[in-house]
Amino acid sequence: MIAIIDYGMGNLRSVEKGFLKVGVDAVVTNSPEVVKKADGVVLPGVGAFKGCMKELTDLNLTDAVLDTIKKGRPYLGICLGLHILFSESVEFGRCRGLDIFKGMVLHFPESELKVPHMGWNELNIKKDGNPLLSGVPDKSYFYFVHSFYVSPEDDSIISTTSDYGIEFTSSIWKDNIFAVQFHPEKSQEAGLKVLRNFGEIVKKHNYLGSK
Repeated sequence: MIAIIDYGMGNLRSVEKGFLKVGVDAVVTNSPEVVKKADGVVLPGVGAFKGCMKELTDLNLTDAVLDTIKKGRPYLGICLGLHILFSESVEFGRCRGLDIFKGMVLHFPESELKVPHMGWNELNIKKDGNPLLSGVPDKSYFYFVHSFYVSPEDDSIISTTSDYGIEFTSSIWKDNIFAVQFHPEKSQEAGLKVLRNFGEIVKKHNYLGSK
């Protein structure tokens, strides 16, 4: 079972419906114990970084997320679920993240382009072999809604980039950690493919873990 973390922010039901549509068992929960027992964890989100960290802390979910990652169970972060993996964000004043990866969450620079970056954009695949993107061709289009982007210190974790005035990191992957800036639950068939792939990753991990 996949636990979709409910911390009061994000398109939780849309993500849940997306998993159910591709035949993957997923449940929305704000219980730390359910999260700790889940085979895989999804942390979606639309909103402010500081608010996300506060709600996770207040609901005692921070340790549950860290425990999931530390024990090697698959983690999928969507939008804010990507951002909080990093050291710090500048959104509405500096705020510390989970610091799993070194790097900053930054605002798009001033340009003629509208912010937030909202709509369809393509992925530039930078790292081969990411099972989350299995069967997803280079230059595939996904749906984005964001004003901030992650800037990792370690380029090796960057799975894809996208272009919006600047080239920014649109997904990362390292070991059991998968995180995307785009919204697979809003990205039609390509997005459903990503959700299906995560379900397969969780299933494979659960099978190998039981051997």
